[in-house]
Amino acid sequence: MERPPAPVNPEVALATARYWKKNVVIMAVLLIIWASVGLGAGILFADSLNAYHLGGYPLGFWFAQQGSIIVFVVLILIYALLLNRLDRAHHEDLVALGQANGSAA
Repeated sequence: MERPPAPVNPEVALATARYWKKNVVIMAVLLIIWASVGLGAGILFADSLNAYHLGGYPLGFWFAQQGSIIVFVVLILIYALLLNRLDRAHHEDLVALGQANGSAA
């Protein structure tokens, strides 16, 4: 027989909800940037971007072949850095709640 889940401190639940909301916002913004660069610059705006050159190649071609991949890797780095900062802040919130309530979080 399964044990019922332990009661959750409402303040901890609120802190966790804030953490996930910020995480989803970060992911959504980064995915929109990636889609804009990958689809927008590589396909939709390629003709107008081809008026400019980067490294001897038309910019639209460059984004379709190299740019979207480079942007994707940079976005992964940005996500890792932002989530490290968010995780650290969330951990500090949980530790503060644990000390304020007299129990470990």
